[in-house]
Amino acid sequence: MQPHVIAETDDLLVLDKPAGLIVHSDGRTEEPSLAEWVAENYPELANIGEPWVSPQGEHVQVSGIVHRLDRTTSGVMLVAKNREMFTYLKNEFKERRVEKIYWAHVYGDMEEEGSIVAEIMRSNSVPKRWYARPCDESDKRAAITKWRVLARLIDPETGKHVTRLEVRPLTGRTHQIRVHMASIGHPIVSDHLYAPDRPQLLGFKYPALHAYSITVTLLSGERATFMAPALGTFSQ
Repeated sequence: MQPHVIAETDDLLVLDKPAGLIVHSDGRTEEPSLAEWVAENYPELANIGEPWVSPQGEHVQVSGIVHRLDRTTSGVMLVAKNREMFTYLKNEFKERRVEKIYWAHVYGDMEEEGSIVAEIMRSNSVPKRWYARPCDESDKRAAITKWRVLARLIDPETGKHVTRLEVRPLTGRTHQIRVHMASIGHPIVSDHLYAPDRPQLLGFKYPALHAYSITVTLLSGERATFMAPALGTFSQ
C-alpha cells in the first residue's frame, strides 16, 4: 500500500494517499504509515515540522506532513520539504486559505446543493466518535461544509439510491465531512463509524470519501491546484 507522487518541487511534495494507509502512527497499532514512507524515501524530511502528540501521549515525527486525512480516506496530501514551507502551509490551513474539494458517495437522494453549519463534538462512546451540534456561522467553533450533486446512482445489487457529491469543507475538523453528512441523514456510503448498520454499496469497502483536489498559494505567490485521480466508481 504505497502513496503515489503527484508533483514535486524544491519546497513541496504532493502525494496521493491510498485508502487504508494511516497518515502517522496513532500509538495504538503497529502498522505502516505515510509519515514512515516519507521518512524512508525522503530521509531529509524526517525532522521537518513539530512532532504530533497522539491521544496516548506518544510523540510522532510528522516528516513534513502539514495536514491529515483519515486512514480510510484516499486522496491528495501536501508535504513540506523545508521548515519555511511547513510553517507557511500550517498558517495557510489555519487561516482557511487552502481550498479543498472532496468527492463523496452518500446514502439516499440529496438536494442539488446545500451547506451544513455545526460544531463537531466528541462523544464519550467506545469506539470514539464525533457528532454535530448545530450552531451559527459566527460561532468560532463552527464547522462549515458545502456540497453540490455530481451524479445520482443506483446500487445494482440492492437498488438503493446513492448520490455522488462534490464537497467543500471550509473548516478542517476531525471527521468533519463524515459527521456532517451523517447529521443530516445522508452518511457516507460504507462508513463503519457513522453508518454501521447500513449496507456497503457500489463495491466500497471503505467510506466512499476521496480528497480530490487542493488549491494553495505557493511561496512564489502562484496559486496552484493539485488533483488526485478519482478511480473506479468515483469516476463513473
